[in-house]
Amino acid sequence: MKQFDVAIIGSGLAGLTTALQLADKLKVAIICKRSVSDSASRWAQGGIAAVRDPADSVEEHVQDTLVAGGGLCERDAVQFILENASRSIDWLVEQGVPFSREDEEGPSNTEPNGFHLTREGGHSRRRILHVADATGDAVQTTLEAKARNHPNIELFEHHMVIDLITGDRLSEKKAGILGAYILDEQSQRVLTLTCPYIVLACGGAGKVYNYTTNPDTATGDGIAMAWRAGCRISNMEFIQFHPTCLYHPYAKSFLITEAVRGEGGVLKLPDGTRFMPEHDERAELAPRDVVARAIDFEMKKRGLDCVYLDISHEPAEKLKKHFPTIYKRCLELGIDITKQGIPVVPAAHYTCGGVVTDHNARTDIPGLYAVGETAYTGLHGANRLASNSLLECVVLGQAAANHILTKPHRETMGLPDWDESRVTDPDEEVVISHNWAELRQTMWNYVGIVRTDKRLERAQHRIQLLRGEILEFYSNFRVSRDLLELRNLVDVADLIVTSALSRKESRGLHFSSDYPGTLPKAFPTVLQRPKKSKSGSA
Repeated sequence: MKQFDVAIIGSGLAGLTTALQLADKLKVAIICKRSVSDSASRWAQGGIAAVRDPADSVEEHVQDTLVAGGGLCERDAVQFILENASRSIDWLVEQGVPFSREDEEGPSNTEPNGFHLTREGGHSRRRILHVADATGDAVQTTLEAKARNHPNIELFEHHMVIDLITGDRLSEKKAGILGAYILDEQSQRVLTLTCPYIVLACGGAGKVYNYTTNPDTATGDGIAMAWRAGCRISNMEFIQFHPTCLYHPYAKSFLITEAVRGEGGVLKLPDGTRFMPEHDERAELAPRDVVARAIDFEMKKRGLDCVYLDISHEPAEKLKKHFPTIYKRCLELGIDITKQGIPVVPAAHYTCGGVVTDHNARTDIPGLYAVGETAYTGLHGANRLASNSLLECVVLGQAAANHILTKPHRETMGLPDWDESRVTDPDEEVVISHNWAELRQTMWNYVGIVRTDKRLERAQHRIQLLRGEILEFYSNFRVSRDLLELRNLVDVADLIVTSALSRKESRGLHFSSDYPGTLPKAFPTVLQRPKKSKSGSA
């Protein structure tokens, strides 16, 4: 049995920020399914949005966010996060994040400290701080090094949390977090971890779809665990599809950053015709949901495999300096972005909904917090504005840590060990991979960019059948990472479909052919798991 003051599940920007804010005073565990560096944060190319230009204002940033959010953002949450944006940038600079400084584009694109500001779709001004086109990697590398060297932080790499342990689960009078059961993937043993505070920083659920820009770890673990523990989940129908994922048989999940369009890239059909002005007056600078639907429409209308994002009209040296990662990767695949368009398709990218939290990142369960893509703070509404997500990770990670530090020390009780007495080794593990493939294909076919009630009902029926098979496996066989991830994915898939069926309109990222109009007033979709009776039935 392991004992800590705080356990953080996940090792992206939100998790590392929280850990580093806590570790000077508390004993912290960071639990991650693979290595610390395997997180969606590392894949982020664009940057972090913050008002740094004296000509810009927080109110303008707020308005851009509210417009992108389609009427579903919670104004107080937006205000809180964006007001703390500049302070969060200062903290990252103090940690050593090497944000890009003034380049050949000139001082008009920089802020007073000399950091270069770029612009992305949906933003009315240049306010994106970045590290070339690999911001996430730079931030992740910087904070990871600090976490690895901190004496109060213990890393549990290649460990996967099975479920949270709460007072309710153990029928204790005292509700709240007591700990978690964790699978050590190397020894295949299940550890019991006791701690009074747990922070879910597990990222999103992109792997529930067949095509995604997310890493393989994005299986909705935090959302599923929180749901099973009794937390409210909100707005799961709003899955952001990144409009420009590189289309190539050897380019797995490689996205082409929003900043390429922000810096002048245009979307074209294979014959060179530009099409975005016909779909929206903002053309390529429209929010992601608009651009993704436009690409989806053109591909389906014309039977295309992809469209092309062309920025070859810009100076070659500018492209090599501003987008070195994209330039290098595309060149490896035989695509020279200085001379030709980049083949792109939409792909599942960001989970705008999640575990309901307040401004301190608290969930419905005492001692349980959620930060980053796992959480629903009210910032993103029906559509996330580009580069607000990394910002949310830092602001809410700091808020969670600050709140935990104000709480009195809670004694943890002894917890029962994981019971494996009635399980056996699976004899047909291939069934897990088959179910995994069927679930993701079902979501892609029926719960994609454009939806109908009939498609959603078909998806719901298939998900219910799959859930029965998966739960039978979970009940009778020893757990493995593949089985645990599949169990989480089927829970998340069900939440997405249930949320989508309940929304009888089209808004933001949720577009229904049955209800193409938008209702006069916007309401979030909030799901609450029925409480079990004393007999154990729902």
